[in-house]
Amino acid sequence: MSCFVFVLHQERGAAIADDVLDWLADRGHETRLLPEDAALVGRPDLAVHAEELAVGADVVMSLGGDGTMLRAVELAADEDVPVLGVNLGQLGYLTEVEPGGMRMAVKRFLSGSYSIQERMRLDVEVRRAGSDPVRLRALNEAVVEKSEPGHTVRLEVELDGRPFTSYVADGLVLATPTGSTAYSFSVRGPIVDPEHRAVLLAPVAPHMLFDRTMVLRPDCEVRVTVAGGRTAGLSVDGRGTAPLQPGDQVVCSGGQRPARLVTFGTSDFHSVLRQKFGLSER
Repeated sequence: MSCFVFVLHQERGAAIADDVLDWLADRGHETRLLPEDAALVGRPDLAVHAEELAVGADVVMSLGGDGTMLRAVELAADEDVPVLGVNLGQLGYLTEVEPGGMRMAVKRFLSGSYSIQERMRLDVEVRRAGSDPVRLRALNEAVVEKSEPGHTVRLEVELDGRPFTSYVADGLVLATPTGSTAYSFSVRGPIVDPEHRAVLLAPVAPHMLFDRTMVLRPDCEVRVTVAGGRTAGLSVDGRGTAPLQPGDQVVCSGGQRPARLVTFGTSDFHSVLRQKFGLSER
C-alpha cells in the first residue's frame, strides 16, 4: 500500500480533498495531512506534524496554486519524495493536473504511469555577526529588498568570493530557472527552461546604468551584503525572515538536493508558456 500526503490551500483544497481521501482509504492506502489541513477537512486522525509529514511517504499532493506547491516542495524535498500538483490557482506553472483529473492522476501514480522531473533549488544561508548561520532552501527565489518605503537599499555583491559591484536598488532577486517565471519575470528577467541549472541575479528598479539580469552557472556563490545605513528584508519563496541589518549577508548557490515533480508527459514547458500567455500559432 502507498502513503499519500496532502497539502491544501485552505478551503479550496479542502473542498475537493474529501473524495480522494475516502477513495484512497477504501483501498487501504495511508493518507496524511498537516494538523491545520486535517482540521479543515474534519479528519484530525490524519494529522501529522510538518517534521514527520513526508517521512516514508510515496508522494505529496498539493491542492492549490503555485504557492501551495512551494510549501509542498519544502515539506517533501529533503525526504526525496515527489510532489504532484493539482491546480486550484490561476497561472499554475508548477502544477500538473486540473481538479477534474485528480482521481485519474492518483490512479496513474499508483500504476507507475508517470515520470519525475527534477528542478534545481537554491541553498540560501543568512550570516549575521555573533549568530549561527541560518540555512534555507528555495525553489523559486530568494529576494533581498529594501525595508523602508520610498528609499533604496545598497547591496554589495561578490561572485565566487570576488567583489562584483554595489547595487543601489529596491532589491535583488536570486532565482532558479523554475523561478524565472515568478518574481524574476516581473522585473524583465529571462524565461529559462526549468530543467536547466543556473542562478539568475536580477536587480529590482536599480538606480544605476547596469540594470541587466545575469545568468550564472549553478555552483557560482553569490554573496549579498547589506551596506550603508539602511536595513533590508529577505524573503525565500515568498516567506519573510527576520530583518537584515547593515553588515548582514545572504549567500546563495545552486542546491544539491532538487525538487522532484510528478509529470504525466501531457504537456511541456513551451506549451505551458503558450497557454498561460495566450500566444497564438502564426
